Amino acid sequence: MAYDVFDHTRSLAALLDAELRHAHPRTILEAAVAQLGDRLALVSSFGAESAVLLDVAAKVKPDIPVLFLDTGMLFGQTLDYRRQLAARLGLTDVRDLRPAHQDLATGDPLAKLWETDTDACCNIRKVLPLDRALGDFDGWLTGRKRFHGGDRLSLAVVEASEGKLKFNPLANWGKENLDAYVAEHDLPAHPLVAQGFPSIGCWPCTQPAAEGEDVRAGRWKGLDKSECGIHVARSPGTPNNVGGDI
Repeated sequence: MAYDVFDHTRSLAALLDAELRHAHPRTILEAAVAQLGDRLALVSSFGAESAVLLDVAAKVKPDIPVLFLDTGMLFGQTLDYRRQLAARLGLTDVRDLRPAHQDLATGDPLAKLWETDTDACCNIRKVLPLDRALGDFDGWLTGRKRFHGGDRLSLAVVEASEGKLKFNPLANWGKENLDAYVAEHDLPAHPLVAQGFPSIGCWPCTQPAAEGEDVRAGRWKGLDKSECGIHVARSPGTPNNVGGDI
């Protein structure tokens, strides 16, 4: 039964991707809402480039559930930006997702796991909380773009992920498109962008990027790691890691 769901989702994702692969982000978001309605969520870090997709979403469906991973290790500036931007855009259903107390107690009681195992730290603080929250939805929107490089170079506009539809409305856009949209709509920048942070995650694993470096060069700098884990595909039928087990 589970495999039928996965197969159906993959087929639908392929059809939607063929239809929307060259569409404007607003058109993609409108199609996602038409397809899934209230079973659609937007996942946002409220980071350096988040304002564009959040603004588009607010214009299409201001009550869309916005899932924000408050890992307990975010910059204070990010938490302030999340509150201020949501209020300014009129987003009415921003949900703060936090790691489970039991997961922290058993897996990271001293809040130092990032020093020895960043993958496990991300799993507890990002992957598990998001998996739990996404159980209430049939699809989600992300702010990923191909120009970020790495595994994102071949990013589809619509893909299947764990039996859910996953829409990437900004996949086709480059930095110049984002900058033009921000200027046109007078969107506020994350305060750390001016300090040299083109991509912003948790404070222990985020550094400014040097001139000419990749936009995500400051994330997990010096490690063979470019994703936190929420966008890493699992094998069909593998359970979402809900609970303390990996």
